Amino acid sequence: MATSRKRIAVAVALATAIAVPAEGLRQYAYRDPPGILTVCRGHTGPDVQRGRKYSLAECDAFLTADMRAAVETVDRCVPGLPDPVLAAFGDATFNLGQTIACDVTHSTAARLLLAGDLVGACNQLPRWSRARVAGIYVVLPGLVRRRAAERALCLEGVT
Repeated sequence: MATSRKRIAVAVALATAIAVPAEGLRQYAYRDPPGILTVCRGHTGPDVQRGRKYSLAECDAFLTADMRAAVETVDRCVPGLPDPVLAAFGDATFNLGQTIACDVTHSTAARLLLAGDLVGACNQLPRWSRARVAGIYVVLPGLVRRRAAERALCLEGVT
């Protein structure tokens, strides 16, 4: 197994390859389908300012830092995952938050990861293709594609 820093770097690179086409690039802040103020490639938070143009360098830095944080979160919740599994759940965590990989009370995927059933956990990813839009959970085609890409990558790590 690669060193922890190398594993994280590999997982960040793999997860970023899924996130970049899924997120697209917007240099001005916008509201995503659930209504969250977002900029660049899915960056959210109190530092996002409406009306400000963000440089490509800022967008790249946000994505790198945000994805690293997501991958490290998954690695803390479920240490020792194969790189592709870590990357797939890292991207899902980047996109959805840590519930999917870490909250065994609210996520079957998290329970399966913790139990070591990696195939079962990977197969849970497509279930997370809904977002709240105007107060109603709806399936979003972009999330369906993203979860399929995560699942495919995830299964590469276990087969």
